[in-house]
Amino acid sequence: MPKRKSSGGALLVLKPRPRKSRKRRATNAATDSASIYAVHPGIVMLQKWIADLKAKTGRTIEEWVEHIRADGPSTEKDCREWLMKTYQLGGNAAAWLVDKALAGGKQSANDTPEGYLAQAPLFVEQMYAGPRAALRPMHDKLIALAREIGADVRICPCKTMVPLYRRHVFAQIKPATAKRIELGFALGEEPFTSRLRDTGGRTKKDRITHSVAITSLADIDLQVKRWLKEAYERDA
Repeated sequence: MPKRKSSGGALLVLKPRPRKSRKRRATNAATDSASIYAVHPGIVMLQKWIADLKAKTGRTIEEWVEHIRADGPSTEKDCREWLMKTYQLGGNAAAWLVDKALAGGKQSANDTPEGYLAQAPLFVEQMYAGPRAALRPMHDKLIALAREIGADVRICPCKTMVPLYRRHVFAQIKPATAKRIELGFALGEEPFTSRLRDTGGRTKKDRITHSVAITSLADIDLQVKRWLKEAYERDA
């Protein structure tokens, strides 16, 4: 064990600094990764719908589940049609209630803020698994760039893409193939160019109107940064 003299001449024994275990370091890395994500606006809307369900339909979510299990058809398809026809529920509402009642919530396991935030890092890992693993450094650089633009940027992964929100979605990162990320922007009437392409968003009334192909880290240049910042500022 190392020793050294104090200013008074006495020997001091230096205790070694405890090292963090690999397991602890891995846990911290996972926590840091998860902490960059925000709850998807769709989950927030769903939670409001659940809170208002009693007032709008006469039943709470628990009461609907009990009613479906007791009185509804046995198959998911028939049960969805029964809810829509008998109670005039929308297709999405009917499907969600049937999933909760008959499928044990398998499809909606991440429909709570806590469930979504637990799944968000896994969405990204699965998105870049296998042949698309080489795209991950480009994705990470785009995420870092987005976070530098403003403290109010929200990163909300889905299963096939990662939308970036301010007030609304202003950009999205989507691994289109094993060799290309499509970086989309909400740029309104910005002119298209040979590089900044038309997504068809204007015609389809979709917010993402422009996109650029990212095939290497070098593609994330000053022009891409300018477009990303412009899309962010348009959503102020």
